[in-house]
Amino acid sequence: MHPAPDTAAIRALIQRSQDAWDRGDGAAYGACFTDDATDVTYMGAVYHGGAEIGRGHQALFDSFLKGTRLTVEIIEIRRYNGDTAVVVTRGESAKRAPKKLGKLATYTVVRDADGQWRIAAVQKTRRRALMEALTFTLQPASRPAAR
Repeated sequence: MHPAPDTAAIRALIQRSQDAWDRGDGAAYGACFTDDATDVTYMGAVYHGGAEIGRGHQALFDSFLKGTRLTVEIIEIRRYNGDTAVVVTRGESAKRAPKKLGKLATYTVVRDADGQWRIAAVQKTRRRALMEALTFTLQPASRPAAR
């Protein structure tokens, strides 16, 4: 498969996970992950495997996350071989359109044995803009290159 179709398929995978979230469909959300996936939430909870990720998120979709929509902006996709890529995103989950995208997520995606792209790992981090600005002001050399 060529890089452009794979990139489109990877983008479609992230979109499928977003669509499942927006529907509050834990099973569909979990199906976006490999059987041995790891999902580290921004609060530090660790889910293992697509089935557990789906079950855990269904409980959240039915309670704390009920009615939320996931906004995802892909910052970059880096391919490492024909079957592995890293996707960096910023996003937010909210009931209304977010004013800012305050979370970052790093996904490792793989082409599974059935030829479909799935999420093997995701780690989510809440962006601390004030701490970031303070750090970059006090230590300008710590500022990463703009993207």
